[in-house]
This record gives sequence, structure tokens and C-alpha cells, in this order.
Amino acid sequence: MFRDAITDVFFDLDHTLWDFERNSALTFERILEANNVGVDLTDFLKIYVPANLAYWKLYREEKISKEELRYQRLKSVFDKLGHAISDDMIHLLSEEYIQHLSSYNHLFPNTIEVLEYLRPKYKLHIITNGFQEIQDKKLRNANIDIYFEHVINSEMAGVKKPNPIIFNIALKKADTVPEKSLMIGDSLEADILGAKEVGFHTLHFNGHNEPLHDITKIIHDLSEIKSLL
Repeated sequence: MFRDAITDVFFDLDHTLWDFERNSALTFERILEANNVGVDLTDFLKIYVPANLAYWKLYREEKISKEELRYQRLKSVFDKLGHAISDDMIHLLSEEYIQHLSSYNHLFPNTIEVLEYLRPKYKLHIITNGFQEIQDKKLRNANIDIYFEHVINSEMAGVKKPNPIIFNIALKKADTVPEKSLMIGDSLEADILGAKEVGFHTLHFNGHNEPLHDITKIIHDLSEIKSLL
């Protein structure tokens, strides 16, 4: 489908290659136990996962700061659970979460297989809204940093996906043009619509059973990329 048109493939990282929810759950299991925070992990995650997505959306839209994101996504969960906790403990958990998250390195199925397949044929890059200090560690610890020529993050760009500026910065760093570029990501808003606005080809990795759509081609397993490229 894209084989003849593409020279550069850009991936999102979290929720696309790096299994964020699995690694995040392992991190919370570790830090909640270590700090004797008496909440049930399943109950905590049931509230935290959608809360985190909601606060990340606010962060993407420049409505809250990085510090507010890190604090509020935890505070809101403990409030909903009715669990009394000090601000000092919330800040400690926030710091320990960032410290330990990148020590877990579970990837989505077939990530390495697909990257091995693509690397001889295309230049590969990352465009991520994640924080630079942790995204670089994720890539290294998961042993996938070797596959990517450029890693463009929102802190470096000064804006977040879906802002067209970050996609244009990525194109400039990769020394390519949108007509020859493919963006693969899980977020319809940030990855797909953002990249399409700049003129990228796009591929939606719907690994989370989101509603189907006809905005762009959808895949449910990364291995499907091999039949398209």
C-alpha cells in the first residue's frame, strides 16, 4: 500500500511500540507497596488509566504544566478512592514513578520483528509527546534505540502533537518531505490527525479497541505493517 511512496517511517512510542499500560502497572505495584500506600492496585489503576489520559490531553492542549500533570493525575485518583494522602507523599510517588517507569521494558507483540523488517528498507524515527529524560531511557532499556535515526520529543520541539510544528521539525531533522513519510501511532487525535494535517501518510495502530473509523487505514497488530511496507 505504502511501499513505493515511503522513505521514512515515524513511530509514536508510548502505546504504540512501548507497552505503556503494562509497564505503568508494574511501576505502581512497586512504588505503592514500597511506600505502604494502602490501596488496592486494581482499584487504583481502574481510575488512574482514564485519568492519566485525560490529564495528558490537557497537557497536549497547553492547559496544564508538566508539574500539574504529574501531581493532579495522582491526586485525582486518591480523591476518588477516598484515600487520605499527604501532598508530600503524592510528590514522592510522582518522582518515584518517573524514576522507575523506564526500568520496565515490555513492548507490544512483534515490535522487534517489525523494526528488524523495516530497518534495511526505510529510515526510522520517533515522534513522542513524552518527557525527554524518560523517553530516552525507555528506548535504551527496551533495546530499540538502535533502530531509530532521530527521536523528536515535545520538550525539544516546544510543542506537542498534534501541533504541526513538531511534525515539521521531525521532517527537517530527517531531511525528508511529508509525501515520502509515514506516521504510525495509536492516538487518532495526536498522531493521525496531526500528521495528516502536515501531509504525512498515516497508519492507525488501534491496539486498544477504539471505535473503527475511515480516516486512515487501521491495524490491530504491528505485524500487519509488513504487508503494507
